[in-house]
Order: sequence, then structure tokens, then C-alpha cells
Amino acid sequence: MERIYVLKTYKLFIGGAFPRSESGRVYAVKDFKGKHLANTCQASRKDLRDAVVSARSAFPGWSGATAYNRGQILYRMAEILEGRTDQFIAEISALEGANPKAAALQVEESIDLLIWYAGWSDKISALDGSTNSVSGPFYNFTIPEPIGVVAVFAAAKPSLLNLVGAMASVITSGNTAVMVASEKFPLPAISFAECMATSDLPAGVVNILTGVSSELAPWAASHMDIDAIDAAGLSPKVLKEAQIAGVGNLKRIKTPPNIKSPKRILDFMESKTVWHPIGI
Repeated sequence: MERIYVLKTYKLFIGGAFPRSESGRVYAVKDFKGKHLANTCQASRKDLRDAVVSARSAFPGWSGATAYNRGQILYRMAEILEGRTDQFIAEISALEGANPKAAALQVEESIDLLIWYAGWSDKISALDGSTNSVSGPFYNFTIPEPIGVVAVFAAAKPSLLNLVGAMASVITSGNTAVMVASEKFPLPAISFAECMATSDLPAGVVNILTGVSSELAPWAASHMDIDAIDAAGLSPKVLKEAQIAGVGNLKRIKTPPNIKSPKRILDFMESKTVWHPIGI
């Protein structure tokens, strides 16, 4: 007797849990041949708000953790991703139409990228920080600090690599993230959320929504508790709408082109200048 395959419903990832959309909406995800592959949740405006509340609540603890500890957790994500390589190869192959060798290479590059960003966690301040000359009996230091809650719209392909690069560059410095997965290729995003859930990453540091970017982007841009947006995955039309919606709250909106660059970390940091008197 032939077994009936059970299609998985990929849920959202908010506050360390995997809820369905409060709206009850789902949409079908198809493979590269147009065959029904899975169902995934279509996030609503309230789901976005819930994710922002979760990210904001997690920010003090995550930004206050040592850089070394954040790097350890990113490295742990890489370890877990390594152990689930076959699952991600299957998802990438089905969604993107990549052959198994190309899909395996994307997974390997994603693992290496996590380790690369883990290494930057305790070095970024040395790259961008400085000791400034002043005319007075003071020390003057400039140091980079996390900006806060960042909404991330990951570029579509390569689906896993772009998601991992965007996520790691944002949280390495101590930011927390509300990520919106590619509408067409969302499955690796939620599967990777399952890796994060078992990686010692505190709940709420990364939240992942699936759904329609053109619907969620203007809401994210107008949200007063989102400090910045990584808009690398938005179309020019939707990017323009987000920029207009973000004017009222002076939202920082960036479209970083390179997934592997310390500049991508610095795009979502602020410089803080500290004055300290020189002791006698």
C-alpha cells in the first residue's frame, strides 16, 4: 500500500516559538516545476507587531551579552546547520531547481558565513572604533554600538545563503531582528529557524515571518519601534514605498549588496563618543 506523503505547514518563528499566523492565512509554496511542495503561513500586520515586541524585549539582554558569547552562539548555529545539511539540500533543490551539488555548495557557504561573522563579533569595535585627539585633559573614544531592532527583507536567491548572511550581519553586533523570508523561497528560512531554536540563541533575538514582502514592508517602515531596515530583497517599487513610509520616523533603510562584509555589520550600528577625564 502506497503511503500518503504528509505535507508540512511551515509556521512563523516569533519569540522562540512557532505560531501560525493570527489571521489564519496560508499560501502554497511550489517547487521549480510548479508542483505543490508545502504550505506556509502568510504573516499579517499583527504578526509583524508581535515580532517587533519580541525583538525589542530581547534587545537589552542580547546587546548586553559579551561579544564572545554572541560569537559562540553563531558558531553553534553553524554546527547545527552542518548536521542538517541533507534537509537543506533537498529544500534548496526543490525550490530553486539547483542540482544537488550546487545546493550542497550553498549550504557549505552558509555554514562558513556563520563562522565568518562569529569571528567578527569581538573584532568589529577594533575595526571601527577610535581614540580621538582632543585639546584638553580628557580621553575621547568613539565606539560602534547596535542600533536596535532591524527588519530584514532577505534577497530571494540563493535563498539560504542570503538569509544567513543578512541575519548574521545584523545580530553579530547585538541588534535583534525581524526577518521576512523570500515569498517564493521561504522554506529554508523556517527550517533555519528550527536550527536557531536549539542553538542557545535567546528567544526573540531573531524572529522570522513568511508572507508577502510588498504587504509587510510599508508596515515595517512606518513602525515606530523598528530602528532600521535591510531592504536588500525588496523590489525598486516596494523599496520606494518603504522609503516614503519611513520618512516620518527617520528610519535607516539600507540595501547592502554584499552578504560577506564587515561594512554590512556597520550599516546597522551607531557611533557613540565617550569622554573621560585623565587622572592625575
